[in-house]
Amino acid sequence: MQEQLSELFYQRTGMDEQRVQALTNDALDGMDDGELYLEYTQSEALGFDDGVLRTASGDTSQGFGLRTVLGEATGYAHATELSEAAIERAGKAVRAVKAGHNGVEDTIGGIAPAGKALYPDINPIAGVPFDKKVALLQAIDAYVRGKDPRVKQVSASLSGEWQAVQIVRAGGEVAGDIRPLVRLNIAVVVEQNGRMERGSFGCGGRAAYDNFINETNWKEGADEALRQALVNLESVAVRGGEMQVVLGPGWPGVLLHEAIGHGLEGDFNRKQTSAFSELMGQQIASKGVTIVDDGTLPGRRGSVTVDDEGTSGQRTTLIEDGILTSYMQDRMNARLMGVAPTGNGRRESFECQPMPRMTNTYMLSGNQTQEELIGSVKDGIFAVNFGGGQVDITSGKFVFSASEAYRIENGKVTSPVKGVTLIGNGPDVLTKIRGIGNDSALDSGIGTCGKDGQSVPVGVGQPSMLIGGLTVGGTEV
Repeated sequence: MQEQLSELFYQRTGMDEQRVQALTNDALDGMDDGELYLEYTQSEALGFDDGVLRTASGDTSQGFGLRTVLGEATGYAHATELSEAAIERAGKAVRAVKAGHNGVEDTIGGIAPAGKALYPDINPIAGVPFDKKVALLQAIDAYVRGKDPRVKQVSASLSGEWQAVQIVRAGGEVAGDIRPLVRLNIAVVVEQNGRMERGSFGCGGRAAYDNFINETNWKEGADEALRQALVNLESVAVRGGEMQVVLGPGWPGVLLHEAIGHGLEGDFNRKQTSAFSELMGQQIASKGVTIVDDGTLPGRRGSVTVDDEGTSGQRTTLIEDGILTSYMQDRMNARLMGVAPTGNGRRESFECQPMPRMTNTYMLSGNQTQEELIGSVKDGIFAVNFGGGQVDITSGKFVFSASEAYRIENGKVTSPVKGVTLIGNGPDVLTKIRGIGNDSALDSGIGTCGKDGQSVPVGVGQPSMLIGGLTVGGTEV
């Protein structure tokens, strides 16, 4: 990896590594923190819709971001030009943050040695010829249409990225990473008696395309998208009201990600704008609830060998047996809160400053089976998959729509239902967890998280879970 980084950022550009380090030292002299972030990224996206290749794009981008941090103030400059002259100009600009400040606050430690490699440094885009990628999307379209005459529309997309980064700190500290990322998505629309419904499946991770475009695997994904669409054809309206809800394992963890995860990020808690501010060490969830953020899972979409400030990826227990034990921290918020960074300093690209962000956030298993959870519910909802949702970080209030859900009647899963929304409050929901399944799973590799205009890849997950007293929005039967 180091040879690749050296070639990309120095040999190819004509920059001298020692000179770049000296420029970084000058820019950060007298500062509390900061870094030079170098990036080179290749990406592609192919979209196949209704039997036609609708989109095919490729892009190569490069640049740097130079940040200085003093107290709570930051200076930031970025450019697409990788040259010593551009870095020197940026250094003069970001030192303006020092105006009006006297002295330097306590600094935190430097770059820790990176752990084991969590993913290969191969370039997935170069691994499969373009015509084979198009043929794959054509095969998916033909396969799904041949499965059922009710199929009216098939959309399939394939995307890949190869990102190389290097983080340079004052005093000769350097960290780097090469991050592959791929994703396959399949969506199906079916029609019966004038009614149209949709199903979808997606998968991906930090790896080559191989596993995801393997015929056995993509056929399983196509079958799942079609199954979901056909189930929704049979769905009926459901009454709204407060009732018990059983969530399925895996992707439904997106509810925890949005309603709880963002509220446990360090910046919101330092500024006391989170519903979880000043609750460290307190019982905030039902007994048995343990939630972690883990950036060290091999090949997962949200994993990072090092984060975008050079801190090694870590496994952080956020809630243990219902007690709040940690927030997710980047370097600046960790320093200002007097704690250690947790490897959660992330940014979308060199154009953006890092901030505390989740990696792979999920709840650990309990000791009940999904059947036991469902069997304990007289009248409720079983939510298997989720679509969109939104949350207010300050209050914790959320609204989520279920893309696949069923009625639970007298402990049995019965008819599929449509138009289900789950409405609640994140901190409140944590205290209403009545049962935790033994089947914790991560999503299939499709998560993307947005915050302050930046998007980063993430993972979510959970076991099956019983929540008591959750408001269900629906349509009166």
